[in-house]
Amino acid sequence: MGKTTTSVNLAADLAGRNYRTLLIDLDPQGNAATSIGADRYQEGKTTSYDLLFGSPEKLETILHEKSGLNLLIGNVSLIRADLDLLKLGEKRDTALRDSLRPHLHNYDFVIIDSPPSLGILTLNILIASHSVVIPIQGEYLALEGLSMLLDTLGEITTTHNPGLEVLGCLVTMIDLRTNLAQQVVADVRSHLGDRVFQTLIPRTVRLSECPSHGQTIFEYDRWGAGARAYDALTNEVLERLSMPKKNESKKEAKA
Repeated sequence: MGKTTTSVNLAADLAGRNYRTLLIDLDPQGNAATSIGADRYQEGKTTSYDLLFGSPEKLETILHEKSGLNLLIGNVSLIRADLDLLKLGEKRDTALRDSLRPHLHNYDFVIIDSPPSLGILTLNILIASHSVVIPIQGEYLALEGLSMLLDTLGEITTTHNPGLEVLGCLVTMIDLRTNLAQQVVADVRSHLGDRVFQTLIPRTVRLSECPSHGQTIFEYDRWGAGARAYDALTNEVLERLSMPKKNESKKEAKA
């Protein structure tokens, strides 16, 4: 659904604009690390599992820094996170929020790549977050689970995190040359209105290729359709959050 692709490239674009940005990978597959060329199994470095269950001060040992972007990797150790969170008793739902709190002053943005399913770890992410971006694949079946997800977010807002907001729904992997894709976009906008970002992320070969090269789309194909789309998304995110714009160090003239 474009979850990791969006997390990585949005974080990279914000860092490229001189925002202090931390990307936390809480998906056991650890694809965010691969996508920026980091070794998710490097010994002696802090992982997102350590953030949850280790010493919070260890967050200062960031695994990977790239063009101003800090990454806290995830790997297979997160497979047991839901079970380990259950052992924390009353603190099981707020472990991530409590661990992050001492470090938030160091960053303008903390972007979290979540697991693909709703569990205790995902609940921790939603309780710790201020805003949610929901990627929706540009296909009909992807719409079926959207209303259920929005209902779940509504319940979490009511019971756990009243400050949580849906920043926007992002249609990804879209090919507007097909009638079906155009209908999907029309349906999403009809049901959700302004909650849907104006930006559409296209289905491109370059976006599919860049993780295998350990590069963000801005490194791999800076002037392509994918990079332009994520640039536009970043502009929308900043506007919706009423964030001041900064000097954009990576927007250089094309050679």
